[in-house]
Amino acid sequence: MSATTLRRDRSVRLTAAAAVLIAVTGCTSGEAVSPGESTGTPVPSASPPPAHLANLLPGMPAPLRPDDIYAANRELSSAVADHRELVYVPNSRSHDVSVIDPATFQVIDTFPAGGVEPQHVVPSYDLQTLYVTNDLPIGGGSLLPIDPRTGKPGTSFPVRDPYNMYYTPDGRYALVVAEADRSLDFYDPVTWEKKHALPVPDCAGVDHMDFTADGRFALASCEFAGRMSVVDIAARTLVRTIDLPGGRHGMPQDVKLSPDGRTFFVADMHAGGIYTFDALTFDNTGFIPTGAGTHGLYVTRDSKQMLITNRDEGSISVWDFAAHGLVHKWFLPGGGSPDMGNISADGRTFWVSGRKHGEVYAIDIVDWKLLARIPVGDGPHGLTVWPQPGRYSTGHTGVMR
Repeated sequence: MSATTLRRDRSVRLTAAAAVLIAVTGCTSGEAVSPGESTGTPVPSASPPPAHLANLLPGMPAPLRPDDIYAANRELSSAVADHRELVYVPNSRSHDVSVIDPATFQVIDTFPAGGVEPQHVVPSYDLQTLYVTNDLPIGGGSLLPIDPRTGKPGTSFPVRDPYNMYYTPDGRYALVVAEADRSLDFYDPVTWEKKHALPVPDCAGVDHMDFTADGRFALASCEFAGRMSVVDIAARTLVRTIDLPGGRHGMPQDVKLSPDGRTFFVADMHAGGIYTFDALTFDNTGFIPTGAGTHGLYVTRDSKQMLITNRDEGSISVWDFAAHGLVHKWFLPGGGSPDMGNISADGRTFWVSGRKHGEVYAIDIVDWKLLARIPVGDGPHGLTVWPQPGRYSTGHTGVMR
């Protein structure tokens, strides 16, 4: 599907939606939502919704604010009230998980990951389980559930090649990113029965993604092909493949939608910066250099800025959405390799894995100082800080809405 056709398709939906006055509904930020649930506190709208929210994926909770898809990420849900405050670190090379107490900056537990090459710790859509994704296809791959109330692991179970995992915004499917298989696999998140498999043959190294504000499309990175793929979530089809300007020399990584829902940002390790894409047409609209080895993208709790990890030079760049530009760059004292992580519930501390150094960094992002450098296992990767504010999780290391 061409960009013009895609734009026309979404414009038709907008016109239909604008024929009547509608109310934009959402759930209060103090309540988690169940798969398929879309009821909540109504937010009246005096005019038709913007294009990016004109036709929500059925069953998906609407954003609390049309201008901020992360507006619910200011407050912890009552559903996580009894969850322990911990940081979970999957160590890909030592095949285990380190558990850090954020109050003491100490590792308080280490347990086997339940499989080979743990990559990410992924919160479930309903916020009640954390899953360690073990993706090495030898042996088939597996998921290890962790009870966030106790911080203890359960029993791993087989799931094919889960390098990464997301949840469709309606909560209907767990979306397993099967990197080696070049496939996006849709699972029932309760029974873990595979319901659909979407081959993405031209997307070598499919690994990260994010969803449009209406939940209907996802933009996925193809790390080893230098391109992006657009997926229709409702139809479970591949819509379009987009070559990055750098072609196969590119190495796209994390993907993040802007708070206003209009722009996708894509980190590129080889290009050393972030690409921007129009979230309606999926056209590439620009590139911003940030630093060597650009890897992870994290929107701050107030939705005003985005942290960008530059793994190969040990730095973090800060993008300001209002200024539409980079406003700060901070280097880890003594160097490091900041990779993947997340921000504390209070918005003050950025926890990020040091992929090449076997350590985790706790960084004060208000005063910009290193609080701790914590030794963990070998090859720490997609760590998760838990609990996180928000109503539901779309996966990865805790992308909340």
